[in-house]
Amino acid sequence: MSRKLYLASGNVGKLREFRALASAAHSRLELELLPQYASLPEFPETAQTFSENAAGKALYYSRACGSMVFSDDSGLVVPSLGGEPGVQSARYAGPGATNDQKIAKLLEAMRGKKDAARSAYFVCVIAVAKMGRVIAIVSEKVDGEIAEAPRGSGGFGYDPVFYFPALGKTFAELPAHEKNARSHRGKAFRRLIEVLEA
Repeated sequence: MSRKLYLASGNVGKLREFRALASAAHSRLELELLPQYASLPEFPETAQTFSENAAGKALYYSRACGSMVFSDDSGLVVPSLGGEPGVQSARYAGPGATNDQKIAKLLEAMRGKKDAARSAYFVCVIAVAKMGRVIAIVSEKVDGEIAEAPRGSGGFGYDPVFYFPALGKTFAELPAHEKNARSHRGKAFRRLIEVLEA
């Protein structure tokens, strides 16, 4: 029997990615966008950690829905930049900045950094809540490096400069199914499925 799980987002692309992950894992979860998401006041993601932002968002939107609601907070962490962009990944180059602008700012900050100083990782935390109560929180990461220049046309966000040494490619150079098999979001969502379907 399938269980409905609502994504606290208006992002159809993100829903498509989560549905692909659920399908690949043969999950019984039925994923939909939260119907009234656009009409609700936006949840302010002002916490200092990915976990607090994901849990806060899931709790906030679950109060408007009688079913399970899930939310993710993810981002890129570069230790040599003191953890930036971190929880500010989406807003790193200012509100409304394009992916190209965020990448340009990151590459400028990385100028002159070599070898281990270019190491980075993506983090994804997914929280599930129902009617104002947290049901589960899972977290995963994937290690890589910041490339010297963008490569590839797939993915989104920082994918063109996130180099994955095991395959010798950036995330933007990987086919969607290959990225999903290795990405922080893919790993976190598969863990969530295990928790919810245990």
